[in-house]
Amino acid sequence: MFEFLDVQTPLGLSVGQTLYVAAIAAVAFVLERIVTRYLRRFGRRAHLAPSVCNNLVLTFRILILVGAAVSVIWVGGLPTEWFVAFSALGGAAIGLASTQTIGNFVAGLYLLAARPFKVGDYVRLGTVEGVVQEITINYTKVLTIGNNVVSVANLQILQRDITNCRYEDGGEMGVYCCTFEMGFDHSVSTEKMAQIFSEVFERHRHKLPRPPSFMLLRSGGFERVYVVYLYVEHPEDIFILRPVIAEEVFKRWDQERRNPKP
Repeated sequence: MFEFLDVQTPLGLSVGQTLYVAAIAAVAFVLERIVTRYLRRFGRRAHLAPSVCNNLVLTFRILILVGAAVSVIWVGGLPTEWFVAFSALGGAAIGLASTQTIGNFVAGLYLLAARPFKVGDYVRLGTVEGVVQEITINYTKVLTIGNNVVSVANLQILQRDITNCRYEDGGEMGVYCCTFEMGFDHSVSTEKMAQIFSEVFERHRHKLPRPPSFMLLRSGGFERVYVVYLYVEHPEDIFILRPVIAEEVFKRWDQERRNPKP
């Protein structure tokens, strides 16, 4: 066990204890500088949003501070009153933080490490669909087709189905594949529907990296449901092309239904 000089400082610590606290503070400061520099370089290499990088830095700063405080208390031989004070402070902090907040924090760290999606990807998070704008420790912000930014708690994301629409076609350029369903009654034959889809897709194929495609998903007593595959280079294009293509298909279907051609 460490033996400290009997000379007391104004804070009630011996000279030896004061030197030990100063040494721990110096080590914590150097470690914080090294970790911060590494995390910022990592953020640039991983193309993380500035807010995400700042949250990571803040998290590790807190961890280093807590580690330094524990080292001072348990190894530095500080008075019992200091231990009681730190324990009370830590207990109050944990008491103020709700279970939901802690869960979001842990889930945010997992999402940053696992990276099921990144900023700029077109995703479906349960019922929320759109382009990822920002990933923070607590929330992920998604721009939807209605031009609204939805903040989804990271804990909720881990409890939902995650669909990343990034499609790798074997080349170097990433392509996004958005799928959506369209339902029609049986007034128009499947052959004519295939022709309608082909006509509409042909008008838009020059704007896209791959021509759109479709598939009959299911057929019931009252309707047939098709799934459309739309390929784009920029996720924001989905907000424009998806409603345009759907409207053109429905218009052609309505024309054919009202004025069938042999």
